[in-house]
Parts: sequence; C-alpha cells; structure tokens
Amino acid sequence: MSNKVFITRIAAYLPNEAVSNEEIEDVLGVVNNKKSRALKVVLRNNGIKSRHYVLDKQTGQPKFNNAQLTAMAVKGLNDNDFSINDIDCLSCGTTIADQLVPGHAVMVHGELGIPPCETVTTIGVCSSSMSSLKYAYMNVMSGCSSNAVATGSEVASLTLRANAYASLKDERPAEDIRRRPELAFEKDFLRWMLSDGAGAILLESHPRDGQLSLQIDWLEVISFANELEPCMYAGAMKDASGQLVGWREFPLQEMVDKDILALKQDVKLLNQHIVPLTLERGLTMVREKHALAVDDIDYFLPHISSEYFREKLAQGLENIGFPLPQEKWFTNLATKGNTGAASIYIMLEELFHSGRLKRGERILCFVPESGRFISSFMLLTVV
Repeated sequence: MSNKVFITRIAAYLPNEAVSNEEIEDVLGVVNNKKSRALKVVLRNNGIKSRHYVLDKQTGQPKFNNAQLTAMAVKGLNDNDFSINDIDCLSCGTTIADQLVPGHAVMVHGELGIPPCETVTTIGVCSSSMSSLKYAYMNVMSGCSSNAVATGSEVASLTLRANAYASLKDERPAEDIRRRPELAFEKDFLRWMLSDGAGAILLESHPRDGQLSLQIDWLEVISFANELEPCMYAGAMKDASGQLVGWREFPLQEMVDKDILALKQDVKLLNQHIVPLTLERGLTMVREKHALAVDDIDYFLPHISSEYFREKLAQGLENIGFPLPQEKWFTNLATKGNTGAASIYIMLEELFHSGRLKRGERILCFVPESGRFISSFMLLTVV
C-alpha cells in the first residue's frame, strides 16, 4: 500500500478563442432585444477581461459538449512517460453534465475510447472537482489503482445564451447594482461571470524522476449543509420554507414558464455566509486538524468567483488570525474567467507550468461552494 500520492501531470483545455468583454453579449446574445444595463457594472466588479466558450463566435452553436471538452483535457496528459490508454481510474467532477443519465465519467470514457477502467462521477457545483480529486487520491493511496485521473469541467455557456433568458425581464435599475454589486448576482452575475473550460490531473504513487511533481499532503472537503438551506441550484424551485421542490414535481409547461431548469443563486445567503462559513469556519477546522501555519504557505490558490470577493476573503483570513499576504495569492480569474469546477485545475495547470515553483514550496488550494455551502482545502508540496 502506498501512503503518498503525487500529482505528476496537469492539463487544461479552454475551447475556441478568448472572448473579450466587448464581444461577450454578441456571443451569448441579447435578451428581449435589449442590451443589458448591468453588464458593464458586473464586469467592472468581477475583474474578468476574457473568457472562453464552447460556442462558435459566428454561429453561436457549440463546438463541444461537456464530455468532449473534458476528454480534450485528459488527452493533454499524454506524454513520453504516460499514455491515457493506461488509466486505471477516471474520476470526473462537474456541475451540470450533458444529460441526467448516464453519469458524466462514463461519457468522458466513451469519448476517449480508452481500454476499460474504473469510472466515478461526482456532481455538485465548484467542489465537485475537489471530490473527484479526493476519490482519485484515495484510490491511489489505498493501492486500489496504480494511477488515477481526476477532472473538473464546465460548459456553462449553453445555459447562458439569450434563448434561455427570453422569459426574464431586467427591472432592477443599474444604479441599484452600482451601490450594491451583489444584487446583480441574481441574474447578470451568473450570465456574465460563468464560462467554459476543463482540467485534468494525473495522480501516481511516485513522483517523476527529474521532473516537477506535487505531493498531496492532505485534502479536506467539508459540508455545512446541516446549517443552511440551498443557495445555488438548478432543476428546482424554493418553496416558502426554503426547501427545494425538484423538477420532477412540475408539469412540463410549468417547468418552462417558471424557468425551473435555470441555474439560480440566492444572493442574500451567498453574500452573508460564503466567506464566514466556507473560509473562516472551514480553514479554522483544517488549520487545527493539520497544525497549519501562515508561514507554511508559499502560494495560496483561492477559487474566487469575482474580484468583488477578494477583499472580503482577505478580511476573512485576518478575522481568524491567518493573514496570507496577497503577494502569495495566485489566480487567473482575469484571463480564464470563472470556470466553476474546472477553475482550481486551470489555476494549478498554469502555476505548474509557469517555471516558478521550487522544491519544498507549499501550495494551499481553497475551493468554496455555495450550492449548500461546502468548503474544500488541499495542501501540496513541490517535489
């Protein structure tokens, strides 16, 4: 049995050419023939300059589905020392798969066309990719598999096109959004924030000789669902008590009329709890469990959905006596956008190939999820 697991390869795949802020509404389309009044405000607050969509810029039609996009990232793991034909375990996380059934991982396996292997699908929101990584990590650590590939992917753009918003009306004045940017999250935040991408990570029981590897010291996924009602959801509607009523309880026409399948965000819950719960409470728990200290960390990779949350995150770290200076932070939100479950993989891929990492440095990864509030942390050591 191996008691150590190493990240030996990381690949990312971002579809098509980058879409600039000036192009974004042209690609996704205009809702009800009216330009968004909130677009500029949301983009100014989220700090994103470019992002990628599976949608063709000219036709608006998708060039990839989620499984195909994920397969492209997995293919990027091929090198002289590893073939994807040798994958023992394929663990795939995403928010919304291409279909309800079958699972996402078997669809990715089918796209790859590689020999039989174990597959597992983890569904959630942003933390689904951390759950898929933990499954892969435990599989290699236990000796059940000699290697494992974990993926995180999102194809958000298919639900962000104008035809998915045709029944909605933007009645909130732009001035309200300027004063309280989080109000825009109810609709335009998600539309102008989410984007597409996929990442894949190869885990093995030994580091690569003479090559960069990352040892996984520990990985924690903590749910606070016992404390709060759902915050981000799709395929359901909240009732008066805050409970979700699932899509199967609605007649077909009502599902359409009430946008039951649309991705929704409870803004009040998000703004009130995301930092105190997922960062402050979550990090306090893992800090105590693993005797983690600020001086142990060389790089902090936070999955932040918007630059709007940067200072709130920094203040949260101060509040618990864990003040990580921002010169240690690494994020590519501005150039890659918020790719949800794929974001932490895409950040790690860029840092891994940046030439900056040195032996012995430690990387703390943080992925919060507002679905029903999950906190994920991972500590890596450069070897």
